[in-house]
Amino acid sequence: MRAPLPLCRPLSDRPALALAAALVVWPVLALPVPAGAQTQVQSQAQRQCGPREGILSQLRDRYGESRQAIGLAANNAVVEVFANTQTGTWTVTGTFANGLTCLIASGGSFEALDEPSGQGL
Repeated sequence: MRAPLPLCRPLSDRPALALAAALVVWPVLALPVPAGAQTQVQSQAQRQCGPREGILSQLRDRYGESRQAIGLAANNAVVEVFANTQTGTWTVTGTFANGLTCLIASGGSFEALDEPSGQGL
């Protein structure tokens, strides 16, 4: 298993659950933050976000991950799951229209599933 990306915390060992959680949690991240907490949140966001191409290059070159799933969150952020099917590492990202990509979660034990709709949950 790889070392986690800086400040990324594993959300789950199941990528489908991670994507579902990201689609639920991501809109919450866009909610207004009290003035006193804005500096801390901005500081954390700066360390977990960056230009899309830089983030994707790191996922591809450092971890060998490629895109496995994509979806659109309620706040119009593009949520993607990247994984290395050989090593099992995975990362969930969210990208805004301005090209800023943020790391949402990462982990291991990725397993691609092909389950019929409504089954396997």
